[in-house]
Amino acid sequence: MPRQSSGSIAAIVSQFVDQLTSALESEALDRAREAVLSAVGIGARRGPGRPAGSRGPGRPPGRPRKKPPIQYCPVPGCKNRAAPVFGMVCSEHKDLPKSKINKFRADRRAEKAKAKAKGKA
Repeated sequence: MPRQSSGSIAAIVSQFVDQLTSALESEALDRAREAVLSAVGIGARRGPGRPAGSRGPGRPPGRPRKKPPIQYCPVPGCKNRAAPVFGMVCSEHKDLPKSKINKFRADRRAEKAKAKAKGKA
């Protein structure tokens, strides 16, 4: 292995120190820029997911969601709650044919329309 003179080693070390200094300065500048921008609220990096404060369309933030009304079994005279797992009928009437259930719903809609028309007249 050939011996190098001390002058060339000093030049290599000096070049390495200059490169290391410039890399550290640029990293510190980038960190400072990111800290200032995030404090102001511009260009803040966020992780995956929904943006902060987005609750959904049409609802102002801070207001809870209004639950839909309770649905009851469409079978006449039944006062039990309907369940999606049973096809929106109660557990007692889950085995009824779908055609009968649809007929009950149509009858209920017709009664409601009749009552609404009577109320307007």
